[in-house]
Amino acid sequence: MDNDIRVGGFNILPPVVKNLLIINVLFFLAKIVGQKFGWDLDGWLGLHFFTASAYHPWQLVTYMFMHGDFGHLFFNMFALWMFGATVENYWGGKRFLIYYFVTGIGAGLVHYAVLAFTLVPEMAVINQYLDAPSVENLINIAQSHRFHVDPYTGDFYAQFLAFNEAFHQIQLQPDNIDLLNQCTEFLTEYKEYYLNAHVIIGASGAVFGVLLAFGMLFPNSQIYLYFLIPIKAKWFVIFYGALELFYGITGTQEGVAHFAHLGGMIFGIILILLWRNQDRNRQFNQWNEY
Repeated sequence: MDNDIRVGGFNILPPVVKNLLIINVLFFLAKIVGQKFGWDLDGWLGLHFFTASAYHPWQLVTYMFMHGDFGHLFFNMFALWMFGATVENYWGGKRFLIYYFVTGIGAGLVHYAVLAFTLVPEMAVINQYLDAPSVENLINIAQSHRFHVDPYTGDFYAQFLAFNEAFHQIQLQPDNIDLLNQCTEFLTEYKEYYLNAHVIIGASGAVFGVLLAFGMLFPNSQIYLYFLIPIKAKWFVIFYGALELFYGITGTQEGVAHFAHLGGMIFGIILILLWRNQDRNRQFNQWNEY
Protein backbone atom coordinates (compact mmCIF):
# COMPACT_ATOMS: atom_id res chain seq x y z
CA MET A 1 0.00 0.00 0.00
CA ASP A 2 1.02 3.60 -0.48
CA ASN A 3 2.81 5.45 2.29
CA ASP A 4 1.57 8.87 1.23
CA ILE A 5 -1.92 10.29 0.91
CA ARG A 6 -3.08 10.73 -2.66
CA VAL A 7 -4.02 14.33 -3.26
CA GLY A 8 -5.51 14.10 -6.72
CA GLY A 9 -9.32 13.95 -6.68
CA PHE A 10 -9.45 14.38 -2.92
CA ASN A 11 -12.91 15.22 -1.59
CA ILE A 12 -12.80 16.90 1.82
CA LEU A 13 -16.26 15.50 2.68
CA PRO A 14 -16.93 12.36 0.61
CA PRO A 15 -20.54 11.12 0.45
CA VAL A 16 -20.42 8.15 2.86
CA VAL A 17 -18.60 10.08 5.59
CA LYS A 18 -20.94 13.03 5.06
CA ASN A 19 -24.05 10.88 5.39
CA LEU A 20 -22.68 9.07 8.44
CA LEU A 21 -22.07 12.44 10.10
CA ILE A 22 -25.60 13.58 9.30
CA ILE A 23 -27.21 10.34 10.53
CA ASN A 24 -25.27 10.44 13.80
CA VAL A 25 -26.29 14.03 14.44
CA LEU A 26 -29.94 13.23 13.64
CA PHE A 27 -29.91 10.30 16.07
CA PHE A 28 -28.42 12.54 18.75
CA LEU A 29 -31.11 15.19 18.19
CA ALA A 30 -33.79 12.47 18.30
CA LYS A 31 -32.38 11.32 21.64
CA ILE A 32 -32.59 14.86 23.06
CA VAL A 33 -36.18 15.30 21.85
CA GLY A 34 -37.10 11.81 23.05
CA GLN A 35 -35.88 12.56 26.56
CA LYS A 36 -38.47 15.34 26.80
CA PHE A 37 -41.19 12.75 26.12
CA GLY A 38 -39.69 10.12 28.41
CA TRP A 39 -38.39 7.91 25.58
CA ASP A 40 -35.34 5.81 26.36
CA LEU A 41 -33.73 5.59 22.91
CA ASP A 42 -30.43 4.40 24.41
CA GLY A 43 -32.30 1.47 25.92
CA TRP A 44 -34.08 0.64 22.66
CA LEU A 45 -31.25 1.27 20.19
CA GLY A 46 -28.14 0.71 22.33
CA LEU A 47 -26.55 -2.74 22.23
CA HIS A 48 -27.60 -4.98 25.13
CA PHE A 49 -26.13 -8.32 26.10
CA PHE A 50 -27.54 -11.11 23.94
CA THR A 51 -29.41 -12.90 26.74
CA ALA A 52 -31.01 -9.69 28.11
CA SER A 53 -34.73 -9.19 27.59
CA ALA A 54 -34.02 -5.72 26.12
CA TYR A 55 -31.75 -7.14 23.39
CA HIS A 56 -32.91 -6.88 19.77
CA PRO A 57 -30.91 -7.89 16.66
CA TRP A 58 -31.02 -4.41 15.13
CA GLN A 59 -29.01 -3.05 18.07
CA LEU A 60 -25.80 -4.43 16.53
CA VAL A 61 -26.18 -1.65 13.97
CA THR A 62 -28.15 1.08 15.73
CA TYR A 63 -25.84 1.27 18.75
CA MET A 64 -23.21 2.87 16.50
CA PHE A 65 -25.42 5.90 15.98
CA MET A 66 -26.22 6.62 19.63
CA HIS A 67 -23.97 8.78 21.85
CA GLY A 68 -23.94 9.66 25.52
CA ASP A 69 -23.45 13.42 25.25
CA PHE A 70 -22.27 16.13 22.88
CA GLY A 71 -18.59 15.57 23.69
CA HIS A 72 -18.91 11.86 22.92
CA LEU A 73 -20.57 12.67 19.59
CA PHE A 74 -18.17 15.48 18.66
CA PHE A 75 -14.92 13.58 19.16
CA ASN A 76 -16.20 10.48 17.36
CA MET A 77 -17.45 12.51 14.41
CA PHE A 78 -14.30 14.62 14.28
CA ALA A 79 -12.16 11.47 14.11
CA LEU A 80 -14.50 9.92 11.53
CA TRP A 81 -14.10 12.96 9.30
CA MET A 82 -10.38 13.40 9.97
CA PHE A 83 -9.39 9.83 9.06
CA GLY A 84 -12.47 8.54 7.26
CA ALA A 85 -12.46 11.14 4.48
CA THR A 86 -8.98 10.08 3.37
CA VAL A 87 -9.78 6.37 3.59
CA GLU A 88 -13.04 6.77 1.65
CA ASN A 89 -11.29 8.80 -1.05
CA TYR A 90 -8.74 6.03 -1.41
CA TRP A 91 -11.11 3.05 -1.29
CA GLY A 92 -14.31 4.47 -2.68
CA GLY A 93 -17.66 4.74 -0.94
CA LYS A 94 -18.86 1.13 -1.27
CA ARG A 95 -15.78 -0.49 0.25
CA PHE A 96 -15.56 2.15 2.98
CA LEU A 97 -19.22 1.68 3.97
CA ILE A 98 -18.81 -2.11 4.17
CA TYR A 99 -15.68 -1.66 6.26
CA TYR A 100 -17.35 0.81 8.62
CA PHE A 101 -20.25 -1.51 9.42
CA VAL A 102 -18.13 -4.66 9.66
CA THR A 103 -15.77 -3.01 12.17
CA GLY A 104 -18.66 -1.45 14.09
CA ILE A 105 -20.56 -4.73 14.38
CA GLY A 106 -17.33 -6.57 15.13
CA ALA A 107 -16.57 -4.12 17.92
CA GLY A 108 -19.88 -4.92 19.62
CA LEU A 109 -19.35 -8.67 19.24
CA VAL A 110 -15.86 -8.56 20.75
CA HIS A 111 -17.00 -6.36 23.64
CA TYR A 112 -19.73 -8.79 24.67
CA ALA A 113 -17.60 -11.87 24.03
CA VAL A 114 -15.16 -10.50 26.62
CA LEU A 115 -17.98 -9.43 28.93
CA ALA A 116 -19.44 -12.94 28.78
CA PHE A 117 -16.47 -14.23 30.79
CA THR A 118 -17.77 -12.13 33.69
CA LEU A 119 -21.53 -12.34 33.15
CA VAL A 120 -21.93 -16.06 32.52
CA PRO A 121 -20.36 -17.21 35.84
CA GLU A 122 -22.27 -14.51 37.75
CA MET A 123 -25.58 -15.54 36.17
CA ALA A 124 -24.80 -19.19 36.92
CA VAL A 125 -24.47 -18.43 40.65
CA ILE A 126 -27.70 -16.42 40.68
CA ASN A 127 -29.54 -19.13 38.72
CA GLN A 128 -28.24 -21.74 41.14
CA TYR A 129 -29.88 -19.86 43.97
CA LEU A 130 -33.15 -19.25 42.09
CA ASP A 131 -33.36 -22.96 41.23
CA ALA A 132 -32.78 -23.96 44.86
CA PRO A 133 -33.22 -21.03 47.29
CA SER A 134 -31.17 -21.56 50.44
CA VAL A 135 -29.06 -19.53 52.81
CA GLU A 136 -25.94 -21.35 51.58
CA ASN A 137 -26.61 -20.43 47.94
CA LEU A 138 -27.44 -16.90 48.99
CA ILE A 139 -24.06 -16.57 50.69
CA ASN A 140 -22.39 -17.91 47.52
CA ILE A 141 -23.91 -15.00 45.59
CA ALA A 142 -22.67 -12.47 48.12
CA GLN A 143 -19.16 -13.93 47.94
CA SER A 144 -18.89 -14.11 44.14
CA HIS A 145 -21.04 -11.25 42.83
CA ARG A 146 -20.64 -7.51 43.17
CA PHE A 147 -24.08 -5.91 43.08
CA HIS A 148 -24.51 -2.94 40.76
CA VAL A 149 -27.69 -0.98 41.41
CA ASP A 150 -28.04 2.63 40.32
CA PRO A 151 -29.14 4.81 43.27
CA TYR A 152 -31.27 6.81 40.83
CA THR A 153 -33.53 3.84 40.06
CA GLY A 154 -35.81 4.88 42.90
CA ASP A 155 -38.05 2.05 44.07
CA PHE A 156 -35.69 -0.65 42.83
CA TYR A 157 -32.79 0.84 44.79
CA ALA A 158 -35.02 0.84 47.86
CA GLN A 159 -35.67 -2.87 47.23
CA PHE A 160 -31.93 -3.41 47.01
CA LEU A 161 -31.41 -1.78 50.41
CA ALA A 162 -34.19 -3.95 51.84
CA PHE A 163 -32.54 -7.03 50.32
CA ASN A 164 -29.24 -6.08 51.98
CA GLU A 165 -30.98 -5.86 55.33
CA ALA A 166 -32.78 -9.17 54.75
CA PHE A 167 -29.50 -10.83 53.78
CA HIS A 168 -27.83 -9.79 57.03
CA GLN A 169 -30.86 -10.85 59.07
CA ILE A 170 -31.22 -14.28 57.47
CA GLN A 171 -27.69 -15.22 58.49
CA LEU A 172 -28.86 -14.76 62.08
CA GLN A 173 -32.24 -16.42 61.39
CA PRO A 174 -31.52 -19.12 58.74
CA ASP A 175 -34.95 -20.71 59.20
CA ASN A 176 -36.88 -17.50 58.49
CA ILE A 177 -38.81 -18.36 55.32
CA ASP A 178 -40.20 -14.83 54.90
CA LEU A 179 -36.68 -13.37 54.72
CA LEU A 180 -35.63 -16.04 52.23
CA ASN A 181 -38.68 -15.32 50.05
CA GLN A 182 -37.88 -11.60 50.18
CA CYS A 183 -34.35 -12.29 48.94
CA THR A 184 -35.66 -14.61 46.21
CA GLU A 185 -38.15 -12.01 44.99
CA PHE A 186 -35.45 -9.35 44.76
CA LEU A 187 -32.92 -11.60 43.01
CA THR A 188 -35.52 -12.60 40.41
CA GLU A 189 -35.93 -8.92 39.48
CA TYR A 190 -32.24 -8.17 39.88
CA LYS A 191 -31.25 -10.84 37.34
CA GLU A 192 -33.35 -9.05 34.72
CA TYR A 193 -32.08 -5.63 35.82
CA TYR A 194 -28.41 -6.66 35.80
CA LEU A 195 -28.50 -8.21 32.32
CA ASN A 196 -30.29 -5.18 30.86
CA ALA A 197 -27.88 -2.77 32.58
CA HIS A 198 -25.03 -3.76 30.23
CA VAL A 199 -25.51 -1.58 27.17
CA ILE A 200 -22.99 0.13 24.90
CA ILE A 201 -23.52 3.07 22.58
CA GLY A 202 -21.31 5.08 20.26
CA ALA A 203 -19.42 4.93 16.98
CA SER A 204 -16.05 4.50 18.72
CA GLY A 205 -15.56 0.87 17.66
CA ALA A 206 -16.08 1.70 13.98
CA VAL A 207 -14.00 4.88 14.33
CA PHE A 208 -11.10 2.89 15.79
CA GLY A 209 -11.47 0.59 12.80
CA VAL A 210 -11.20 3.61 10.49
CA LEU A 211 -8.13 4.79 12.40
CA LEU A 212 -6.58 1.34 11.91
CA ALA A 213 -7.31 1.50 8.17
CA PHE A 214 -5.68 4.93 7.91
CA GLY A 215 -2.58 3.63 9.66
CA MET A 216 -2.31 0.59 7.40
CA LEU A 217 -2.98 2.49 4.17
CA PHE A 218 -0.79 5.49 4.95
CA PRO A 219 1.66 4.26 7.63
CA ASN A 220 4.20 7.07 7.20
CA SER A 221 1.76 9.96 7.06
CA GLN A 222 2.23 12.53 9.82
CA ILE A 223 -0.45 12.96 12.45
CA TYR A 224 -0.21 15.77 14.96
CA LEU A 225 -1.00 14.42 18.43
CA TYR A 226 -2.90 17.07 20.39
CA PHE A 227 -2.35 19.26 17.28
CA LEU A 228 1.27 19.76 18.37
CA ILE A 229 3.32 16.54 18.44
CA PRO A 230 4.09 14.98 15.01
CA ILE A 231 3.89 11.19 14.89
CA LYS A 232 3.69 8.73 12.02
CA ALA A 233 0.28 7.11 11.53
CA LYS A 234 1.57 3.58 12.10
CA TRP A 235 3.01 4.48 15.52
CA PHE A 236 -0.12 6.43 16.40
CA VAL A 237 -2.29 3.35 15.70
CA ILE A 238 0.03 1.00 17.61
CA PHE A 239 0.13 3.40 20.56
CA TYR A 240 -3.65 3.71 20.79
CA GLY A 241 -4.16 -0.03 20.31
CA ALA A 242 -1.73 -0.81 23.14
CA LEU A 243 -3.35 1.85 25.33
CA GLU A 244 -6.83 0.40 24.81
CA LEU A 245 -5.52 -3.09 25.62
CA PHE A 246 -3.94 -1.78 28.83
CA TYR A 247 -7.11 0.06 29.84
CA GLY A 248 -9.26 -2.97 29.06
CA ILE A 249 -7.14 -5.42 31.06
CA THR A 250 -6.65 -3.14 34.06
CA GLY A 251 -10.24 -1.89 34.11
CA THR A 252 -9.07 1.73 33.90
CA GLN A 253 -11.64 4.36 32.85
CA GLU A 254 -14.70 2.40 33.94
CA GLY A 255 -17.66 3.03 31.67
CA VAL A 256 -15.58 3.06 28.47
CA ALA A 257 -15.85 0.00 26.20
CA HIS A 258 -12.12 -0.48 25.57
CA PHE A 259 -12.51 -3.98 24.19
CA ALA A 260 -15.06 -2.66 21.69
CA HIS A 261 -12.38 -0.26 20.42
CA LEU A 262 -9.93 -3.15 20.12
CA GLY A 263 -12.64 -5.22 18.43
CA GLY A 264 -13.07 -2.57 15.74
CA MET A 265 -9.32 -2.65 15.08
CA ILE A 266 -9.17 -6.47 15.07
CA PHE A 267 -12.01 -6.81 12.57
CA GLY A 268 -10.40 -4.01 10.55
CA ILE A 269 -7.10 -5.88 10.29
CA ILE A 270 -8.86 -9.09 9.25
CA LEU A 271 -10.94 -7.36 6.57
CA ILE A 272 -8.04 -5.34 5.15
CA LEU A 273 -5.81 -8.44 4.91
CA LEU A 274 -8.66 -10.34 3.26
CA TRP A 275 -9.17 -7.57 0.70
CA ARG A 276 -5.44 -7.32 0.03
CA ASN A 277 -5.31 -11.03 -0.70
CA GLN A 278 -8.34 -10.78 -3.00
CA ASP A 279 -6.83 -7.79 -4.82
CA ARG A 280 -3.54 -9.66 -5.33
CA ASN A 281 -5.35 -12.71 -6.69
CA ARG A 282 -7.39 -10.52 -9.02
CA GLN A 283 -4.30 -8.79 -10.33
CA PHE A 284 -2.55 -12.14 -10.78
CA ASN A 285 -5.45 -13.56 -12.77
CA GLN A 286 -5.62 -10.45 -14.95
CA TRP A 287 -1.88 -10.71 -15.61
CA ASN A 288 -2.26 -14.39 -16.63
CA GLU A 289 -5.03 -13.49 -19.06
CA TYR A 290 -2.58 -11.33 -20.98
